[in-house]
Amino acid sequence: MLEESRAGGSLRPRWWQRRSVALLLVALAAVPLLWPAIPPLTDLPGHIGRFTIMAEAGQGPLAQHYHVIWKLIGNLGVDGLVLLLAPLVGLEPATKLIVLAIPMLSVAAMLWLSRAVHGRIPPTTLFALPLAYAAPFQFGFVNFSLAVALVIAALALWLRLARRSPAWVRLVAFVPIAGAIWLCHAFGWALLGLFVAGAELALRRERGQGWWRAAVGAAAMCVPMVLPVLVIMASGGGAAVGATGRWFDFSLKLYWATSLLRERWQLYDVLSALGLFLLVIVAWRSPRLSFAPLLGLPALFGAAAFLLLPAFYAGASYVDMRVLPATLMLCLLAIRVAPGQERFAGHLAAIGASFFILRLATSTIAFLLFAQGQAAALAGIDTLPQGAAVLVLVNEPAADNWHNPRLGHIAGLATARRRVFTNEQWALAGQQLVVPLHPAAAPYDRDPSQLVYPASVKDGTDFDTAIARFDRGAFGYVWTIGFPPGRARAPDLVIVWSDGDDAIYRVVSRR
Repeated sequence: MLEESRAGGSLRPRWWQRRSVALLLVALAAVPLLWPAIPPLTDLPGHIGRFTIMAEAGQGPLAQHYHVIWKLIGNLGVDGLVLLLAPLVGLEPATKLIVLAIPMLSVAAMLWLSRAVHGRIPPTTLFALPLAYAAPFQFGFVNFSLAVALVIAALALWLRLARRSPAWVRLVAFVPIAGAIWLCHAFGWALLGLFVAGAELALRRERGQGWWRAAVGAAAMCVPMVLPVLVIMASGGGAAVGATGRWFDFSLKLYWATSLLRERWQLYDVLSALGLFLLVIVAWRSPRLSFAPLLGLPALFGAAAFLLLPAFYAGASYVDMRVLPATLMLCLLAIRVAPGQERFAGHLAAIGASFFILRLATSTIAFLLFAQGQAAALAGIDTLPQGAAVLVLVNEPAADNWHNPRLGHIAGLATARRRVFTNEQWALAGQQLVVPLHPAAAPYDRDPSQLVYPASVKDGTDFDTAIARFDRGAFGYVWTIGFPPGRARAPDLVIVWSDGDDAIYRVVSRR
C-alpha cells in the first residue's frame, strides 16, 4: 500500500520517501566509522592480519610462519575486495573503505527492498536502518555482513524482476548472483535461498496458486542458485570442518535477541532492541498497521531458522544469532501504514529517523572509545622484532559481560605491521586459506588459544598452563593483554615493555 499525500490533484512523496533523503540516510550510515583509522570491530584486526598474510603469500618474514592454500571457499567477500584495492591505497586504508561501505550498502539495500515491496518507502522502514550495525557487524563478521547486505539487495531485485520479467530471467540472473554471494560467505548464500524461497512462495500465493503447488514452484525456482556452489565445490572448494553444538538453547537465543544492538551501554542497547521487537508486535495487533506477505513469509522462514539452528555449526560461531538481525530487518520492512493515516505515518517517520540518528551518534562515541582502547593495547608492538613469533594471551571477558574492549584479535594488527607469527589467526579447513607452519607450537598455534576467559567459563586457555607449557623453540616472545606486568611467571621470561595491564616478555633461554 502506497503512503501518499495529495496536493493540487497530484501525488507527492512524503519527506521520508524522497530520493534526497534516501541518499542522506545512506551517507549517514558511514558516520560512526569515519574517525577510527581501523574500524574497532572485534574480529577485524584478525582479518587484517589474514589479509596481510594473503597479500604477501610466499614472501618475506611471513612465509616462514604461514602458508596460503589458494582455492575458492565461501568466506572471501571482504578478503577479495581488500586484496584488489590494497595495491592502490594500502592494505589498512583499503580495509577501512570496504568495511565502511558495508553499513552504507545495507541501508541502501533496505530502502530499495522496501520500495520494491510497497511502491514507496513506509515510515516504519526507518526503524530497520540501525540493524546495519547489528551484532554480526559489531563482532566483525565482515564477510557475512557484506553477504547479508547483498542478500537484501538481491531480494529486492528478485521481486522487481518478478513483476516485470518472465521467470527465466530470474533463473538466469541469479546463477552468478548466488555464486558471488556464496563466495562472500556461505551462510549468506543460505539466507539468500531461504528468503528468496519465502518471497517466491508469497508471490505464487498472491497469484492464486494453492500452497502445495506454490511451495513446489518456489523450490524449483531456487534450484539454479545451487549450481555455482556445486561447480565450485567439485573443482576443489572444500566444505567447512569444525565443531557443531548448542542446539535449541533458548536461553542463549533470548540473550541474542536482547543483545541484537549490543555496543557499549547495556541498558540503552537492550531497550533499543526491545523497542524494535515491540514495534513488530504492535504492527501485528494494530488496525493502523499491517504486514506485506512478500516479506512476511521470508521473515517467518528466517524466524524458523533462528529457532532451529545451533549456536555453532561446522566451526562457525553464533550461527543462529547471525540469522536474527536479517529476520527482524524483513519484519520491519514488511510493515506498512493503512490508507488515510497520514498524520500517524508522519509521527512514525519522525520517531524512526530520530531513532536511527540517535543510534548513529552513540555508535560514533562507542567506536571512538573502543578505538582508543585498541590503540593503547598496540602501543608496544614496535618492541617486537620483524618476523618474530609471539605467544599472545588476552584477558577476554565472559560473553555475558557487556563491556568487551574488543581486544581478542588485536594481535592481528601486529601480524600486519610487524610481520610476526601469533596464535591469534583462525585456521579452520574450508573457512580460511591460511595455515600456520609451526606444528610444535600446538595447541598454541591458532585461534582461540589466545583467549583467556574468567574461571567461571569452561572454555578458553588457562593462563598459567600456557606460560608453563608453550614451546620455547617456537615462540621468542609473550604478549599479555589485560594482565598486570609480571603475571607471566617463568624464570626464562623477561619484561621488555609494559604499560598499564599489558606487557611484552622476551624468552631469554630457549629450550
